[in-house]
Amino acid sequence: MNKVLNKSMYCFLAFVFLLSLSLLTACNDTEKQEGALPKELRIPQEPEYGGRLILASIGEPSNLIPPLSTDSASHEVAGFLYTSLLEYDKNYNIVPLAAEKYEILEGGRLLKFKLREDILWQDGEPLTADDVTFTYNLMIDPKTPTAYAADYLNVAEYKQTGKYSLEVRYDTPYARAPITWMRSILPKHKLENEDITNTSFARNPVGAGPFKLKKWNAGSSVILEANDKYFKGRPYLDEIVYRIIPDVTTIFLEAKAGQVDYLSLTTQQYLRQTEGAEWSEKWTKFKYLANGYTYIGFNLSHPFFRNPKIREALSYATDREALIKGALLGLGEATVGPYKPETWVYNKGLAPYAYEPEKARKIFADEGWIVGEDGILQKDGVRFAFTVLVNQGNKERENVVTILQQYWRKVGVDITIRTVEWATFINEFVHNGRFDALILAWNILEDPDIYDVWHSSAIKDKGLNFVGYKNEEVDQLLEKARSTTNQEERKQYYDRFQEILHAEQPYLFLYVPYALPMVKKEFQGVELSISGIGHNMDKWWLPKIYQK
Repeated sequence: MNKVLNKSMYCFLAFVFLLSLSLLTACNDTEKQEGALPKELRIPQEPEYGGRLILASIGEPSNLIPPLSTDSASHEVAGFLYTSLLEYDKNYNIVPLAAEKYEILEGGRLLKFKLREDILWQDGEPLTADDVTFTYNLMIDPKTPTAYAADYLNVAEYKQTGKYSLEVRYDTPYARAPITWMRSILPKHKLENEDITNTSFARNPVGAGPFKLKKWNAGSSVILEANDKYFKGRPYLDEIVYRIIPDVTTIFLEAKAGQVDYLSLTTQQYLRQTEGAEWSEKWTKFKYLANGYTYIGFNLSHPFFRNPKIREALSYATDREALIKGALLGLGEATVGPYKPETWVYNKGLAPYAYEPEKARKIFADEGWIVGEDGILQKDGVRFAFTVLVNQGNKERENVVTILQQYWRKVGVDITIRTVEWATFINEFVHNGRFDALILAWNILEDPDIYDVWHSSAIKDKGLNFVGYKNEEVDQLLEKARSTTNQEERKQYYDRFQEILHAEQPYLFLYVPYALPMVKKEFQGVELSISGIGHNMDKWWLPKIYQK
């Protein structure tokens, strides 16, 4: 009987235990939703201060004075250091930043700005209209080696109307007028007695943005720290660290090892190397059409590429769909020009060049090129052979050029691929015009004006028209398009502009890729919008339970 009783008691206790467990589980439903974390490890509802975000960059900044740099690495870092009168919000609306308010008057011919009076440079000095005036004068100074002077040179009259106010007048409406004032404001008190081309400020800047430079370890890292004086409020993160890692594979391995928090994935990494529970539990992946396009740029002073028919032949010899499948695993869209597909400015009447190698061979033949014994085109004893430069660490671009090498060989064109470290690539080759052809990418800006890249006036030392493209009609179209605020009228000018580029192929336009960023799930406040996920990084935060 005792055995029966003991057995009954055992069953009763087991039932009570299970019932208690069930009730406990029901009561802790909220805890379940929090990932079954103990109370002290739950993610709080309100942001917490502290922690660092570690990113990786394949290129090191060249100069942290924004008007003097053209590389993306410099501008990305500088974007955290400085402020501007206006900015884009997450939906690409232009809104005040350092300006308290602004007005567009007289049909776009007059802009008036009233600055906030609570902005301090990181050294405690107030930011005033004197700094804006100083920056404007610096940008229009012919001795300033900047690629961005054109916007400022279009100003007919600049007038500072008070310590915190100014107005800008144009002779005619200027479509890019507000965008001009979205560029970084520089500190007069730090730079007015400096030679802008030879100053320590380039590596030790003083800004008024959300972060300030803490330390720059050449070739290794750039460390930014939160600016306690930032007028919009101190960022939640203590630091943003850019590690200089000139190879995307190494960046990925560092992320896998927990040494990088935010990175852009290659298509291979996105589709095949970050699948499974191990990744989904720790990382959030994003996918959206990037604001940029990849292209082959031809040096138009090279004997081969002066002739637009030759550039056209190379375009017919290029299988863009095969490039996208081979180098991007299908994660991209072929493009016809410098604009993003499906935007209002994109010329939908144009189609990417079809892959027609026979047509390419005929054009070469018509231009006097014949196939030699080695299978390579020759003319007047010169082989059709040239070098394509690729920046080090970008496997996608290396793959693109390797695929191009195979396709162009089929029509008798022999290319050599040369990989160069990023800073050398920009400073020694791009800026000096020392290249036959190169592969690069441009950001696609929110406003379609790309005068600074395609107008003949941009053919200058460190200018953005480094391929040397010159077309009188294109110059006129770009000038007219930026001189009207009417979108329909601008659309007509830009459609014709794209038609000319499509016909002349100064660039071999390839594709718009998908952006494939990945962020550790520990970071809160990450928000996807039409502008991507980087628009509010000063609002990202890391719960204290994850801070090291």
